[in-house]
Amino acid sequence: MIGIDWGTSSLRAYRFAADGQLIGRRDTPRGILTVGAGDFPDTLRAVAGDWIEDGERRILMCGMVGSRQGWVEAPYLVCPAGLDGLAITAPAIPFPDVDLRIVPGLSCRNSHGVPEVMRGEETQILGAALDDGEATVCLPGSHSKWARIKGGTVSGFATHFTGEAFAALAGHTILARMMNPLSPHHAGGFARGVARARQRGGLLHHLFGLRAHALFDEMPEEEAASYLSGLLIGHEVASALEDGVAPPIVLIGAEQLTLRYAAALDAFGVPHRTANPDAAAQGLWRVGQRLW
Repeated sequence: MIGIDWGTSSLRAYRFAADGQLIGRRDTPRGILTVGAGDFPDTLRAVAGDWIEDGERRILMCGMVGSRQGWVEAPYLVCPAGLDGLAITAPAIPFPDVDLRIVPGLSCRNSHGVPEVMRGEETQILGAALDDGEATVCLPGSHSKWARIKGGTVSGFATHFTGEAFAALAGHTILARMMNPLSPHHAGGFARGVARARQRGGLLHHLFGLRAHALFDEMPEEEAASYLSGLLIGHEVASALEDGVAPPIVLIGAEQLTLRYAAALDAFGVPHRTANPDAAAQGLWRVGQRLW
C-alpha cells in the first residue's frame, strides 16, 4: 500500500510492506498550492509512479488534497468519528490500475454552535493509537488543533489561529519593526511571553505591551519574536485549559514547534508527551487496513 499525506505546502509519500512496516518514504515540496488544476494525477505519478509500476495497487491519501482546492473535495465526517468511519466514507478517485481513496476530514461544532473543521490532522490523531480511555491531543501549526479523544474516536476539537497570527503580526504590523527576523529562538524571551499570557488583560492588550516594552528599551530585538511566540502560544494553552483537557497532553508535529508547546505546558504545570513523528503514516496504514 502507498500512503500520501498531501498538505498545502508539502507532500509526503509512504510505502508499506504487507505487515505495515514502512519500507519507503519521500518528502517533497509539492503541496497542493504548487499543483495546477488537472495536474494532480501527473504529480502523484511523478512522486510514486515507480512504486505503482512495481506492483502497488492501493493508494490512500489524506490532507488538503481532499479540500475544495485539492484533487477532489472529500465531504467532512461529523464527530464523533474513528477509523471505521473514515474508511467507510473515503471516496474513490478514478485512477488507472489503482484503487485510489481520500480520507475525509472531520467537522464538529463548539458549545456556541460555531463549526470546526480539520483535514489531515484526523489521520495523525488516530495514527497515534490512542484507543483506550480519554486523551487530549495538540497539533501545533498555522491553525493549531486541540482534539478530545475517547475510546479511539475523535469526539470534538477546537482550532487556534496561532501560527498564522504570529506570521501576520511579526511581518505586517508595527511589532515587525522591533524584531530581528534572523534571531534564533530565545528561550528566555519565550518564557517571558508565556508568563505574560498567564496574567489578566487579554491578548490584544498584551500585544501592545510588547510594543511598549520596546519603546522603553525593555525588550531586546533578539528576544522580541520569541516573546511574541510565547505570548500567542501561552494564550492558546490557557484557552485550551479553560475548555478542559485530559492530561497528559499528546503533542503531534514538527520538533521545533512541539518543543515550544512542551515548554508552555510546563509553565502551566500540565503533563505532556510527544507522539511518534510518523503518526500520519501510521494513521494511513490503520485506515487502509479497514478499507482493504
